[in-house]
Amino acid sequence: MSRLRASGIEFRRTASAADFGQVAVLMGGASAEREISWMTGNAVLEALIARGVQASGFDPAERPLTDLVAVGCDRVWIALHGPGGEDGAVQGALEWMGLPYTGSGVLGSAVGMDKLRTKRLAQAAGVATPSWLELAGAADFERAVAALGLPIAVKPATQGSSVGMSRVENAAELPAAWRAASALDPIVIAEQWISGGEYTVGVLQGEALPAIRIETPRTFYDYQAKYFADDTRYLIPSGLTKAAESAMQQAALATFAATGASGWGRVDFVMGKERVPLLLEINTVPGMTSHSLVPMAAAAAGIDFPELVWRVLETSFARERA
Repeated sequence: MSRLRASGIEFRRTASAADFGQVAVLMGGASAEREISWMTGNAVLEALIARGVQASGFDPAERPLTDLVAVGCDRVWIALHGPGGEDGAVQGALEWMGLPYTGSGVLGSAVGMDKLRTKRLAQAAGVATPSWLELAGAADFERAVAALGLPIAVKPATQGSSVGMSRVENAAELPAAWRAASALDPIVIAEQWISGGEYTVGVLQGEALPAIRIETPRTFYDYQAKYFADDTRYLIPSGLTKAAESAMQQAALATFAATGASGWGRVDFVMGKERVPLLLEINTVPGMTSHSLVPMAAAAAGIDFPELVWRVLETSFARERA
């Protein structure tokens, strides 16, 4: 067992699969992202087994979490996406059971899942974001158009993978967009649409991975483009200058610090007119599928998929009780 310090945080490293004990990969769940969670979880499970880790899948939508203790689980690789798995709920349950787990803790997970609070905390830390306001209902529609202009992005505050998000081209489309978002979360955000390039920066054990530029022929980088479309382009190198990429990586790390995220994750940006990266959101349990971004960025840094999965599992050491 060795120790690595990055961004002021100490991470424990190991070369022995036995140090992990029996690992449960949480996958599936009951959120709108269940399908993607299964894809992530199975890819992670296969990689762990290939590296000699004693691992098995576990779907909390089909059996109680307390069964983890009953089956002798030593730690958990969280591959759940969306509410119930990425928002601090399952992290809190695992804390109560004394089971170490991967990634962010209760606070970082809860804040990272809440786009509104992420924006507020990141801005306070000096990370720029597109202008936004809350949409409580029809009374806010006219104000949103006046303040943000058109087009506008309308999204629920606590969903991932662009679930419930709409691009509003004219004021007449706002009611339907608000209904679609509010059906998933009572807090709805209207955000200024920025037409600049979309980028993402992965974070692994306190260090930023190479930035990726995302290009899609679709209206925006939606659920289909993220996980299934073959016409989405991922550019690594990103095309940014060395200084611009470094600034984006520092913004990603600052967002992690501001929200209390830790271990691993991904931060998404859009490039503004002033060539300043504007924060879109943070993902504390990003996808690990064939179309996923963190594995692509890790590969560009010389980290293959099984090694990436191993290093994420190492973040669970930080959750062990003294």
